[in-house]
Amino acid sequence: MIWNCGKNQIKYGEKILIMGIVNVTPDSFSDGGDNFVSEKAVQTALKMEKDGADIIDIGGQSTRPGHIPVSEEEEWKRLEPVLKELNGKLSVPVSIDTYYPYVAERAVKQGASIINDVSGIINKDMAKVVKNSNAGWIIMHNGDGDIPEVKEFFEKAVRESESLGVNKNQLCLDMGIGFGKTRQQDMSLISNVSKYKLNGFPLLLGTSRKRVIKEGTGQENPKMRIYGNIAADTAAIFGGVDIIRLHDVENEKQGIYMAEALKKNLK
Repeated sequence: MIWNCGKNQIKYGEKILIMGIVNVTPDSFSDGGDNFVSEKAVQTALKMEKDGADIIDIGGQSTRPGHIPVSEEEEWKRLEPVLKELNGKLSVPVSIDTYYPYVAERAVKQGASIINDVSGIINKDMAKVVKNSNAGWIIMHNGDGDIPEVKEFFEKAVRESESLGVNKNQLCLDMGIGFGKTRQQDMSLISNVSKYKLNGFPLLLGTSRKRVIKEGTGQENPKMRIYGNIAADTAAIFGGVDIIRLHDVENEKQGIYMAEALKKNLK
């Protein structure tokens, strides 16, 4: 199966795709601003590709609980030098983590081919950017909800996107772990992927270093939650998730590869 993302035709369904996270922010809960300096962000992105990432996802503002949103101008100010430096240096697709059409439009002109939109709404202006650029569009469920609510949202999001002229082959769906949900809802969604996944659409899981992993493991330090992440990834992979969004590509890929190998041997 193919996910159409601008110049990139991303094959999914045969192997689990790994999306490496680069936060160009001073206040990320997960990495404490490790990549806020653009030179460091570029180095991190290049290393993630070398370590095995299939997609690099770059974000210019934190979306942790209680965060203070930055303006679209400030977000683009953080992202522009990183995207300019990486343009032509990465052989894997670049995703831009933004809900601002202003930022998305500029990012695709700088080589990004995927818009990772955590807003939880079908913004007409964002749909226009996606349609005009032919970029991939990750649409995330944002807010309270368990299996029925997430499935209903996915079905509605697909209909609304198509009504705005976006080809369904450009869409990827994300259940939104940690975004407005209780920890129990997060656990339920990770454990029951097959009950709400829509056929014909890639499904992305993003649990890396999040509170749900702390809930299940008791590990306070976000950077030390890798083993809990691998367990969550494994459950979701067995349920049918296609893309895993994570921080630690080098180590976590081992768990992903093993889960994938085990799933192939199910009888």
